[in-house]
Amino acid sequence: MKIGPIGVWPPVVLAPMAGITNASYRVLCREQGAGLFVCEMITTRALVERNPKTMRMIRFAESERPRSIQLYGVDPATVGRAVRMIAEEDLADHVDLNFGCPVPKVTRRGGGSAVPYKRNLLRRILREAVANAGPLPVTIKMRKGIDDDHLTYLDAGRIAAEEGAAAVALHARTAKQHYGGVADWSAIARLKEAVTEIPVLGNGDIWCADDALRMVAETGCDGVVVGRGCLGRPWLFRDLENAFNGSPERVRPGLGEVAAMMARHAEGLTSCFDIERYAIADFRKHVGWYLKGFSVGGELRRELATADSLDGLRESLAKLDAGQPWPPNTDTPRGKSGERGKVQLPDGWLDDPWDCDVPADAESDISGG
Repeated sequence: MKIGPIGVWPPVVLAPMAGITNASYRVLCREQGAGLFVCEMITTRALVERNPKTMRMIRFAESERPRSIQLYGVDPATVGRAVRMIAEEDLADHVDLNFGCPVPKVTRRGGGSAVPYKRNLLRRILREAVANAGPLPVTIKMRKGIDDDHLTYLDAGRIAAEEGAAAVALHARTAKQHYGGVADWSAIARLKEAVTEIPVLGNGDIWCADDALRMVAETGCDGVVVGRGCLGRPWLFRDLENAFNGSPERVRPGLGEVAAMMARHAEGLTSCFDIERYAIADFRKHVGWYLKGFSVGGELRRELATADSLDGLRESLAKLDAGQPWPPNTDTPRGKSGERGKVQLPDGWLDDPWDCDVPADAESDISGG
């Protein structure tokens, strides 16, 4: 698979996930298998303002090539300035634009998954991004639409191709679905039929490598985007590489290997956060994902989830039964799930799908990544 000038094999992309896909976790995933590994979503306003937190978030490890940044923005001019900054200052090798985030604080300002409903605004953002990217490929990630009554993915895919995007990825859920229900892979197939000029990638409900192969076979998509399926499981990228190369081998680490990976993950976070106690606090959310399916007592789980130092975490990890094998039946959903009752949108957002005005507060109160 080619993303502009970048060859990607296996055709696998790590989805940008807020609070997850920082350099520490990307390095662990990249060690397991090849692909394209995207950083956390970055707000364009924060980037052009050189917000200190945001500048830390876009740091890449020396081993990371190619480097991918995902941007969130609503104002076309600000998006253009952010992409130009990335290109001119060699901050990354690839820019992805977020048009899929369903979080209320984003959509209520017209951002994320709300943008594609405004076809002309989407076009203006893409045009500015591509015009300022120089040699860097620009891609987009989106959802099916706001809800089943306001589907936008086919129009958005065509607009992306017309405006020079290098690829388009579809999370096959609506914003209203959030992470609930079952991903509609048939929508990925329809997008692939409608957009033939550039690669189409599918996202949603890939919990194991065989799911990825099945998605490609059923939809004809050119590659897959993996998000929640790899939570606490960087080994999934080795499985994906094996699967796409025709190997039946799958990684099934014992609890000792999992504990060693947990320690490395936490250690890496200290470089991302600079302050150890912040790094350990951030790591706590990963504990349940790493230990999913393993037999670990409640007291020890609490101890691991409340550690406040690297030494304390290591002491608790040493108490785990290193010889315990990988548990069966763990190729199941991970991370958040559930549907939203209503998508939060700016007043009158659905009145005119062709209006391209930027909401007055679209870029406010979101500086800092």
